Amino acid sequence: MKVAFWITALAITVAIALAIFSEKSVRTEIMIPSSPEKVWAVLMDKDRYAQWNPVLVPLKGEIAQGNTITYQWTQGSGESIEIDSRVLLLKEQSELHQRGGTPGLLTFDHKYNLSPTESGTLVVQSEVYKGIGVLFWDASQMEPAYQRVNEALKARVGTVE
Repeated sequence: MKVAFWITALAITVAIALAIFSEKSVRTEIMIPSSPEKVWAVLMDKDRYAQWNPVLVPLKGEIAQGNTITYQWTQGSGESIEIDSRVLLLKEQSELHQRGGTPGLLTFDHKYNLSPTESGTLVVQSEVYKGIGVLFWDASQMEPAYQRVNEALKARVGTVE
């Protein structure tokens, strides 16, 4: 009986540690030859995302700090799912930081960071995934998806100038 207890306790401890410490991440960037103000305006215009964003389109909610937004996430295969994301930080013309998922199982922490440069705006899109689910999830689709978003953002900013 004692051995079974300790094996169970060890298994639970390992599962908790994996849920806390398992992590994957992705980072993409693009240079957009426009000001941060113009890039930011496109990122904040949620009603027009469907016109340019091939991956994430807001369906419900407003992009404002503290709000929850429901997105339609379209994978490379064309399959779509709805995901909820809470806006943690909205720093004008600089950062949009959102988080969602199920704590312990699989969460995402997504950011757009905009930095002014001599030739325009450097946009860095990054996401960190945590939880035991990252051990079983193939995150390799995420980098190409976010690169598609970056390219579409650049094209969209170019059309609204």
